Amino acid sequence: MTSEIYTITFLRHGESVGNMENRFQGHADFPLTEKGRLQARALAERWQAEGVLFDRAFSSPLLRARETAEVVCTALGVPLEFDPDWMEMNNGLLAGLSDEEAEQVAPRPDFMTPYTRFGRTGESRWEVYLRAGRAVQRILDQPARSTLIVAHGGILNMTMYAILGIPLQADFTGPRFMFHNTTFTTFTYEAEHHNWRMLHFDNRPHLKGEE
Repeated sequence: MTSEIYTITFLRHGESVGNMENRFQGHADFPLTEKGRLQARALAERWQAEGVLFDRAFSSPLLRARETAEVVCTALGVPLEFDPDWMEMNNGLLAGLSDEEAEQVAPRPDFMTPYTRFGRTGESRWEVYLRAGRAVQRILDQPARSTLIVAHGGILNMTMYAILGIPLQADFTGPRFMFHNTTFTTFTYEAEHHNWRMLHFDNRPHLKGEE
């Protein structure tokens, strides 16, 4: 009997107002900029031209991810659901602040463990890691299909840690997976042998002229 193979694509949202203004985002609900909308449309057009198909899509309900997902899923005709487990890390009192404001309101501790809460009242990296694992578990609880996830850099980093079995380190040591706006990575998963395969990372030919 042939093993079922899941295909999962993890996509970060387009440029948001928070990105443009260099603000801590977290659960602060910034919309896309016009550049972000153009990025989403460019990706949708690229996937249309390449014949990319998804059976289902899940998105963070935060506006910057929601708008990105709606552009892509409308163009490709993919059913879209919203799942709060794909929301960005809750960064507590830092949400929506500039670097200067954050330094006054909730300065970063001199040392952070995986259990230190962001912005004093937010989540820890450990909590986000567990949330990412739970969200992946729900995908694998369903029959093998091609799935698109539209989310955020922080939660997607913890998703990479969960999939690749990377332990959390103190004070942000360890690898970082840099998802740029509307770049994506695709994995396949063969459940019979517990075989994850990363097909590519930070894929972005649609972002012509962008670093």
